[in-house]
Formats: sequence, C-alpha cells, structure tokens
Amino acid sequence: MRRLIVVFLVLINFQSKANDFEWNPLLQKAYTSLWKLRLQETRALLASQKNTSGIKIYLQSYTDLIELMVTEDKADFEQFLDTQSSRLTLLEDFPDTSPEKQWIIAEMYLHLATAKLKFGHEVKGAWNLIKASKLLESNAKKFPNFIPQQKSLGLIHIMVGSIPQNFLWVAKLLGLKGSVKNGLQELKNVSKNEPRYAIEANIMYYLAHAYILGFTPLILQDYEQFLEKNDDSLLIQFLGVTTYMKEGNSSQASVLLKKCDALNAQAGYWAFPFLQYLHAEIEIQKGSYMLASRYYQMFLQQYKGFNFIKDTYYKLFLCFWLNNEDTKAITYFEKIKTQGSTIVEADQSALRFVEKFNVSVKNEAHKKLMKARLAFDGGYYQKAKELMTDLKENQFSLNTEKAEYNYRKGRVYQKLHEITLAEEHFEKAIVLSQNASISYGALACLQLGYIFQETKQKEKAKYYFEKVLTYSKHEYKNSADNKAKAALNTLN
Repeated sequence: MRRLIVVFLVLINFQSKANDFEWNPLLQKAYTSLWKLRLQETRALLASQKNTSGIKIYLQSYTDLIELMVTEDKADFEQFLDTQSSRLTLLEDFPDTSPEKQWIIAEMYLHLATAKLKFGHEVKGAWNLIKASKLLESNAKKFPNFIPQQKSLGLIHIMVGSIPQNFLWVAKLLGLKGSVKNGLQELKNVSKNEPRYAIEANIMYYLAHAYILGFTPLILQDYEQFLEKNDDSLLIQFLGVTTYMKEGNSSQASVLLKKCDALNAQAGYWAFPFLQYLHAEIEIQKGSYMLASRYYQMFLQQYKGFNFIKDTYYKLFLCFWLNNEDTKAITYFEKIKTQGSTIVEADQSALRFVEKFNVSVKNEAHKKLMKARLAFDGGYYQKAKELMTDLKENQFSLNTEKAEYNYRKGRVYQKLHEITLAEEHFEKAIVLSQNASISYGALACLQLGYIFQETKQKEKAKYYFEKVLTYSKHEYKNSADNKAKAALNTLN
C-alpha cells in the first residue's frame, strides 16, 4: 500500500511538471498581444497567470526585450540583466525530461545577446549567442523531433552561414556551424508545422531576406500577404516599413507608415517615436527637405534612446545644405561629432561623413549627386536619373568621388533595367576603387553578382561575389561580405 502511495505521489508530481511548459488561452493571448506591441496588456495578462510556468518566463523575457529595443532605456537594460539571471535560476528547477527546458534557457541567452549587442556590449553579447547556440545544438540531439527549437536554430544558422570568409575561422574556433539554406528551411518548417510560433518564424524568415539575401518576387508577394494578415500589429507593420525602405520602396513604406501612425494613436499600443524618424527618411528621399527636417526634430524631442542620433543630425545637415542654407546646415554638422553613439552602422557612417566632408570645397555637382542618392534610396529611380542627367565624371576631382558617381549611376540604370549601361558604370567604379580603401568597388562587384545571378550566369555571378570578399577596410565591408557570402551559399 505504501509503495502505491509513493508511485501515486510521483505521478502527481510528474503531471504538474509536465504542465510547466504548456500553453493556455491566457498565455496565447499574451503572446498575440506582445507581437501587436501592446506591452502593458501583455504584462497584465502574464501577471494574472498565477503559476510560474516556463512559457510565462519565456514571454516575460520577450516582453522586456522588445520594450528595450523600442526605448533603449539604459536603466531598464541593467534591470533586464538582473531579471534574466533570476529567470535562468528559476528554469534550472524545471524537469530535464522536457525538451522545452533547455530550449527556453537558450532563448533567454539569445535575448541577452540581442540586448547586449543593442547596447554596445559586443563581446558579452557574442558569448551569450555562442552559449545559446551550443545549448540548442545539444537539445536538438537529445530531442530531434522538437520543432520549436528550429526557430532559434534557423536564425543562428543563417547568421553563421552569412559570416564573411575572413571571419569563418572565428566561427570554427568557437564551434559554430551554419548554412543560410538550412536556416531558411528550419524557419519554414516551424511556420508550417508549429502555428503557435509561426509569427516569430515568419518574421525571422522575411528579415533574413530583407537584410541578407534580398527578396525574390515570389517571397515579396508572400511577405505582402503576411503584412496584410497582421495589419493590427504595430510591430509587424513597423518591420514592414523598414523592410520596404530597405528594398528602396518608400512609396509602399509610406502606406504602411500611415497604418503605424493610426495604431500608435490608439490606446494600449506602446509609444513609438521612431515612427517620426521614418517619416523624415521618406520625406528627405522625396526631396521635401524642410518637411523632413521637422520630422527629424520631432524625433529628437520625443526619443530617449542613443542610436540614430548622429545619423539624425547628419540628415538635418543634409536637409539645410541641400536647401542651400549652408550656414544653418553647419550647426547640425558640428553636432554629429558630439551627440549620440556609434553602435549602429548609420551612426558610424554619419561620423565618417564628418571626418571626410569639407563643405567649403563642395559644389553644386556634389549636392545634385547627394539628391540623386537620396531619391534612389527611396525608389524614385526616374527622379534620380533626371538629377544625374547633366552630371559628368569630370565634375568630380577625387577618385573616390568619381567612383561614387559611376556606382550610383550604375545602380540607377540597374533599377531601370538598362543593364548594359549599368554594367559599364559598375566596371568603371571597380577600376577607380583599385588600391584604395573605398567601398564602391566592392559594392559594384556585389551588384554585378546579382545581375549575373538573375540572368543564370552562375560562373560570372560567383566570380563577382567572391571578388567582393577580396576588398578590405572599406566602410560597408561587413554588410557587403555578408550579402556576398549568403549569395554564394545559394549558388552552391
């Protein structure tokens, strides 16, 4: 009889532990609210969940992380580090028999890595990423049929698979493995077979295409349907704005940005001042420089974070410089040197601009080239072509400027499907960039790689993608190398 009682108590305990990683309608509602960026509602729902389950801890961590990404509050960041430590301690008491335990612990480390990288702690963030990767690989061996972990593994495999060739030894030394193709497949597997995690997996899948691989027409069509399906999610619509802008389609980004404004004005959605910055970016690309300047100034007034500050002052300089108000422009030019941080690439680029730019020697040709560049970035290709029609290479004195002129003209022709002219200008940019640490040769090689990839000339595409990796010490090396490496992976 005593033995039966012991067995009964063990079974009860096992049953209670088995429920530690189960979803219930309340947690599902909190998860949905999280991706809509209704964070106060998310926290209230999680607080009403009385027992401390593994899923609750996972969602609490995600909520804190997303808030940090939006606010960049340094005090909240320090609190997040302490809270994550407590959460990891709690998770250690959960049963090892469940595949969710090690996976959620790995997720905690991924969240820590993301936050630390965001706040400029690259080395500490990298170690958390490595720890998460090793935990996930170990869990995949122990529980190979546990599909949710493929969401996290897929992201890491894409990141590692797109590491530039000259950094591969670091990945191998640390035991990191990756393949862009396998990572994408893992994300698709989650989105198809684990509906509960489909939103996350889809976001990662589309962002990988936006920032590393580029969109094919079919994947872009799928992405548009995903955005329409989630039109009440401020976070997903915001990501839609940024990815369309990345694709050089500010007209479509502007449509989504209006949706973001409407959602942001509703009660319950998290305040999102970065929307003002995006408005400014679209207006400066359209050539509405004074309207853009007002949006940039609104962003600076509302935003409490530290990223994109140097970039904003750089853009304010451009607004007034391109509007021929050079004296006023200089006041913003000087602020680039002292304000903000240099964690993100946009701020690093703004600081490099200050170090190299001499207002006194710039003429109308330089202003026109900058206007064309901004118009091109927004997808206003015909306008960019018109701005460059009267520009000639001999109007620029430095090889760097001549290389930029040819690269940007090549990009305009490429987008307008005048491929022969595009190739000619890209080749000129490559020649002008030889023996110099400037980016335009590498970027021209990347675009030629894409041209030959699209026309199924595999060997030529491979040649130019590999040539991208041979350029050293230029300002876009990491992003250019990542894209070239990812493209080479798809060719193999």
